[in-house]
Amino acid sequence: MSSGRIAWISISPVKGLALRQLEQCELTEAGVAGDRAFFLVDENGRLVNSKGLGALQQLVPRFDEETDVLELGFPDGTAVDGQVALDGSLEAQFWGVAVPVRVVDGPWSGAISGFAGRSLRLVRAPGPATDRMRSGAASLLGTASLRALARATGSEEVDGRRFRMNFGIDGLDEHEEDGWLGRRVQLGEAVVVPQGNIGRCAVTTQNPDSGTPDLDTLKALAAYRREVESTEPLPFGVHAAVASAGRVRVGDPVDLL
Repeated sequence: MSSGRIAWISISPVKGLALRQLEQCELTEAGVAGDRAFFLVDENGRLVNSKGLGALQQLVPRFDEETDVLELGFPDGTAVDGQVALDGSLEAQFWGVAVPVRVVDGPWSGAISGFAGRSLRLVRAPGPATDRMRSGAASLLGTASLRALARATGSEEVDGRRFRMNFGIDGLDEHEEDGWLGRRVQLGEAVVVPQGNIGRCAVTTQNPDSGTPDLDTLKALAAYRREVESTEPLPFGVHAAVASAGRVRVGDPVDLL
């Protein structure tokens, strides 16, 4: 294995909203602490994210777990904030799986609905609401893979935020992380075991600041990654289970065990 180091740590306290960059995090068996603590559902209780509503990426969430204060920043410079209160529960449909959640009471649902132009409710998940549950508690992407995709798209560079990955890793060969499936990988003080490739969707075509599609990542992945043996189509990066929880910092070494 090449010598790897943590290049970035990204989370979003509200799934589908703008990413927040961290210098360090606590990686638990359920996911990065504070990541995807909340998500949005429609009037039928179904998950809504930036795949169908790219403008959500313009909303900047900040959540203090110690005080339970959630702030949402809007592109016009306004913000809504307050201490999170819960009012009732429901079974949310999360990628076809029923997930018990608590309905959040406060100004956020109304403000987000007004911005999005449709009725949305903010709900609190029982833990980090990762797409693949505990088998996807962490997501990993080598920065060299971004350079490979930049060549395929004819771009000078590709912003890693498009892929909404928890951990970027410097120092790897292109797509080296694909070979880690089933192996133990040390990230700082934590150990993860990649479980599969992450197949890509239309979110990756969206500008991570505006949510507007501006780069055909899917066409590029189909052109140079379609024949790659993978667990999901159009693979880019891997999802991992956490074997041993611990703190991870930007700059920490990444090693195969």
